Amino acid sequence: MVHAAMVDYQGAGVLLPAWGGVGKTSTVAKLLALPGVGFMADDWGFLGSDGTLRSYAKPMFIKPHHRAIYPDLFQGTRKPLAPGWMTPTISRLATAVHPVIVRYPRTASFTRRWSPEHRMVHPEEVFGPERISSAAPARLAIFLERYDGSDAQLEPSSVEWMTSRIVGNFHSELPMVSRRLIEAMGATGLVPLQEHFGEKAAVVEQALQKVPCWRLRLPVSWSADQASDFVCQIVRSTLDR
Repeated sequence: MVHAAMVDYQGAGVLLPAWGGVGKTSTVAKLLALPGVGFMADDWGFLGSDGTLRSYAKPMFIKPHHRAIYPDLFQGTRKPLAPGWMTPTISRLATAVHPVIVRYPRTASFTRRWSPEHRMVHPEEVFGPERISSAAPARLAIFLERYDGSDAQLEPSSVEWMTSRIVGNFHSELPMVSRRLIEAMGATGLVPLQEHFGEKAAVVEQALQKVPCWRLRLPVSWSADQASDFVCQIVRSTLDR
């Protein structure tokens, strides 16, 4: 499993691992507006050692800043969402109480569904069942990240570099309770950390052997809309050659 957005771009699997908040969901929406592109994941997906991307079409978390990209999802009677300027505060509060709430599954399920931070929508409701792709061979991998510069920077990366970032990013994006469980199992020798991370790294590295890997740094000052437009431009210019 990897923390990434994934699309089936006319038969070519595109892997976009990234930190949270970079613009994965917005990028997927822009790419799905193109003909022949299928949804695979906007947050978490699977990568096989044979280089196959496998979808994980879990519910999407739609936030206020997605209104311009998914206007239909904000029409009619809907669960109210907090204004965009309140999202960071609500997000920090949710992170703080998460370790307590996850101890009570029903409460956790209720808060996920009714949180004013986001709206949960299944991909089929957004794009239609015919636009959902279950698997595609990986043909492009771009690690997305934000930085303090003023211009986007695209640079080629090695398979080793991409593997390290994907494995580290996956662990970092896990819920705190999951990270602590992994660390506890490693500390007690139940599942040594070198074994835990090594097995995942071996699968990722083998999967990406023949896949062009890139690192794309996006200005932190860019909105999700602006960043996703640039990412789509890179994907199209690379695969439409």
